[in-house]
Amino acid sequence: MAKGGNVRVTITLECTSCTQDSVDQKLPGISRYTTRKNRSNTSRLELKKFCPYCYKHTIHGEIK
Repeated sequence: MAKGGNVRVTITLECTSCTQDSVDQKLPGISRYTTRKNRSNTSRLELKKFCPYCYKHTIHGEIK
């Protein structure tokens, strides 16, 4: 039987290198993606995604 309730939750992923560099320089923005994850068996999520501001693939971490 399937469990009831909302097991999947929508999260936001933010570029980690843009947030670190924004203190040193003025950047045009911060790359953010939205995705869904399983709440019951997953901890903090980090995925490698393309950042259009850095022009390369960087690690995007989960934010609240």
